[in-house]
Amino acid sequence: MGKQPVKMRAVVYALSPFQQKIMSGLWKDLPAKITHKVSENWISATLLLTPLVGTYTYVQNFKEKEKLEHR
Repeated sequence: MGKQPVKMRAVVYALSPFQQKIMSGLWKDLPAKITHKVSENWISATLLLTPLVGTYTYVQNFKEKEKLEHR
């Protein structure tokens, strides 16, 4: 009553070089994904962009006033 060898079958998976789609899921339905992300995070985006736009506008206005002052 020793051990008896059991034959096992190996399963080998291979992808055909003609069937590989590496990043197809990334581009699939991209506009809907972007819309979903923006609608989920619009408050965070607003809180991030408002100070940046405000600072940029202030600096541009300040530089323009300084140019006109030294005319």
